[in-house]
Amino acid sequence: MSDVTVKPSQLNGTVNIPPSKSDVHRAIICAALAKGISTVSPVAYSEDILATIDCIKALGAKVYSNGDKITIDSTKLFEPESAVMNCRESGSTVRFFIPVAAAGGINAVFNGKGRLPQRPLNVYSELLPKHGIECKTEGGLPFEITGQLTAGRYNVPGNISSQFITGLLFALPLLDGDSVIHLTSPLESKGYIDMTISVQRSFGVDIQTVGNDYIVKGSQKYKSCDYITEGDWSQAAFFLAAGAIGGNVTVQGVKRNSFQGDKEIVKLMERFGADVKQTDDSVSCCFNKLKGIEIDAAQIPDLVPILAVCGAFAEGTTIIYNAQRVRLKESDRLMAISDCLNSCGANVAETDDGLLINGVPFIDGGSVKGYNDHRIVMSMAIAALRSRENIVISDRESISKSYGNFFEDYRIIGGLCE
Repeated sequence: MSDVTVKPSQLNGTVNIPPSKSDVHRAIICAALAKGISTVSPVAYSEDILATIDCIKALGAKVYSNGDKITIDSTKLFEPESAVMNCRESGSTVRFFIPVAAAGGINAVFNGKGRLPQRPLNVYSELLPKHGIECKTEGGLPFEITGQLTAGRYNVPGNISSQFITGLLFALPLLDGDSVIHLTSPLESKGYIDMTISVQRSFGVDIQTVGNDYIVKGSQKYKSCDYITEGDWSQAAFFLAAGAIGGNVTVQGVKRNSFQGDKEIVKLMERFGADVKQTDDSVSCCFNKLKGIEIDAAQIPDLVPILAVCGAFAEGTTIIYNAQRVRLKESDRLMAISDCLNSCGANVAETDDGLLINGVPFIDGGSVKGYNDHRIVMSMAIAALRSRENIVISDRESISKSYGNFFEDYRIIGGLCE
């Protein structure tokens, strides 16, 4: 892994944000389950999306790429008796596909790399054996399943990861009987579940919500379609933060009425005190004097690193809480972002479930670890905009997991990096 040196500068201009990784994952899976020919566009070929494409191929689908459009022929889905599923470093991919493969009666082994083998899968290893699936695991990956998933009542905690619920939502409509997913604790990252149900609706599958239950009718058929993806609010957040701490940035291609939970970044930038203007498909964020705020991160875990950067330059104290789940991402993100910011002269303290940040006008610069985590690398590139000296960040290539063109877009609007 190589370093990137980021120089203090100011970002001014317009960025066309890449398609939502969350939306693309879901559309590709629904297209594969439609057992016909569908298209999904636009698609950005991040490592995580390539992992999902690899997995539908392993289950028997064919995928044809033409620029940023992919055609998925899933007429032979579930024809292989067994499959090896290489999920790379994508937590979404592994958690989405375990129930999908189980619904198809596929004997599958799930593998991965980086920190993915250590990320918890015990929700499935405890739940699926009650519904016809034998699981072999020592806690994480490799994770092996055999058997045929059966319909019924699935009791799932809502505060672990919404990805487990999404995986079940994809799979259960395929089964012969009706099912219920019952949440045994309050749901975190609800926006991602809403997005799953919305994409399923586009492919002809209906999920009903009643209180803490998702009601899933069995024997539903996914229908092929030509699906248009939307821009990624999670990636937009980096450039909106850049505007807030010292520039004027417009992000295009992000829907005001999106189901993505991370569109909350608009309200958060306003609460910090930035000058924000929004249209139906764009948002602009301009520098203003920022003030510290309190942030409940339960529904927006992916925003924690970049919100910590904003807090680092906001007058007073910023408190981020309900963020304990981000310790289980590509890195322990509470530790990683606090270490990086403090190494450069910020004032950040970890708590059990979040961060306590006392703002400073500028940071000093220096060398930091990227922790092989795309969101840490991109967040520190934004922090460098308010640094007195250069910041050298390791693990530059980790951004390919979600936003391989980040530094190109960063340069286009005035960022200085090499």
